Amino acid sequence: MRVDAFDFDLPSERIALRPARPRDAARMLVVDGRAIVDAGVRDLPQWLRPGDCLVFNDTRVIPAQLEGQRGEAKIGATLHKRIDLRRWQAFVRNAKRLRVGETVDFGSGVAALAEERLADGSFVLAFAGDEPVELLLERAGTMPLPPYIAGKRGADEADRTDYQTMFAREDGAVAAPTAALHFTPELLAALAAAGIATETLTLHVGAGTFLPVKADDTDDHVMHAEWGRIDAATAARLNAVRAAGGRVIAVGTTSLRLLESATRDDGTIAPFAGDTSIFITPGYRFKAIDGLMTNFHLPRSTLFMLVSALMGLETMQAAYAHAIAAEYRFYSYGDASLLLPPQSDRSA
Repeated sequence: MRVDAFDFDLPSERIALRPARPRDAARMLVVDGRAIVDAGVRDLPQWLRPGDCLVFNDTRVIPAQLEGQRGEAKIGATLHKRIDLRRWQAFVRNAKRLRVGETVDFGSGVAALAEERLADGSFVLAFAGDEPVELLLERAGTMPLPPYIAGKRGADEADRTDYQTMFAREDGAVAAPTAALHFTPELLAALAAAGIATETLTLHVGAGTFLPVKADDTDDHVMHAEWGRIDAATAARLNAVRAAGGRVIAVGTTSLRLLESATRDDGTIAPFAGDTSIFITPGYRFKAIDGLMTNFHLPRSTLFMLVSALMGLETMQAAYAHAIAAEYRFYSYGDASLLLPPQSDRSA
């Protein structure tokens, strides 16, 4: 499909620079089939059924944004994907001033060797010393706010908690699974009281999630890879939910992408551990999920393509036009949407 089919005009004032407080006070646009309804995140239990299951991503965002020097040159690095204990793939700012074999000093006793330049222009950075890289990042790194926020304000101490979900346990993400930012203990208690189950999986979100789609056609776009895991016990419980007639509702596109990567053609969710570079566009047949809670996404982005695959492009164009007119807040710190496709047509 043409990438420009997924374009729309978004006023810059619709981009949220801070989250709602409290978190579950955010608005929620419900798209149920083709019906579009204004609601709030706290209304979520009313839109789900006893026996349904929400699936969260328990990845934890690390302070993966680094600013350093290579001689007189200023070098910025955003870690993307762990390679091993000491090496990370990173997207580098001012990359023309960095050559393989040179060392970047990130301050606070943190330095890394530019070990290799990859085909996509990113670098393999090998961190010096024997301290865990996570400790080095706590000293020298900052939270990697999305470009559309970082371009308007710097990261601060509030972001260390604001840009982390209540489910965060597994270190490794460089971007938050932002749909889960809306959840609070009080909302989870209300969901449990309504008979709605919860499960977690792990997908370490990479910096590639913010890369623009430069191709003119979706067939020509190469999706970034991210590492994820679903253990056998979780897979079995999710299969039991579906067998009992419940719906599996992914909280966030990261959870959705991993569930779809792990699911066999017969709809059975299998244990999974490894990389996924699944790219979901209209025409895709969904196998694992029956709905999605997600934030509002960028024009021409792979994530807007994903929600259009789930609900239909025309439906999502109408939903986003409504959200813009009704002054919903967009992107990572913005409001939520709950997308419930007709059960007879989950391959919308």
